[in-house]
Amino acid sequence: MNYWLMKSEPDEFSINDLKNKKNQTEAWTGVRNYQARNFMRDEMKKNDLVFFYHSSCKEIGIAGIAKVVKESYPDPTQFDKKSKYFDPKATEDNPRWFLIDIKWVKTFEEIIPLSLLKESKELKNMYLVQKGSRLSVQPVREKEFDFIKDQLNSK
Repeated sequence: MNYWLMKSEPDEFSINDLKNKKNQTEAWTGVRNYQARNFMRDEMKKNDLVFFYHSSCKEIGIAGIAKVVKESYPDPTQFDKKSKYFDPKATEDNPRWFLIDIKWVKTFEEIIPLSLLKESKELKNMYLVQKGSRLSVQPVREKEFDFIKDQLNSK
């Protein structure tokens, strides 16, 4: 099993939005970064766990946990001329962008703030806390995932 962190702006789509979706499941559309796409397309597998991270908001941090329930397939928004994610270079025969489906698992009682993640020596090598890290989909080591879930979530 792999572990991940996926960022979303809560005014666009929050962990509560995921929880309130039919079957508490949603396709993760709109990723337009090649490295993030590659993680979703090539490495994210069914039942991998995901930290759901709220970004660009008042309370930045990890809001809860989701899991991958469907492995990668072409993102339909790349073909939709009315979508803000439309890509004129993408074709049905040669899609450029992929997505996965995630399902809500748990909402934390309180957001685990980025500041707390940065203060934790156990997380000093976590991709998220590295200078310049802005990737919307990123891997998390198992020991980092467990530390955040078990230690930081209990504070």
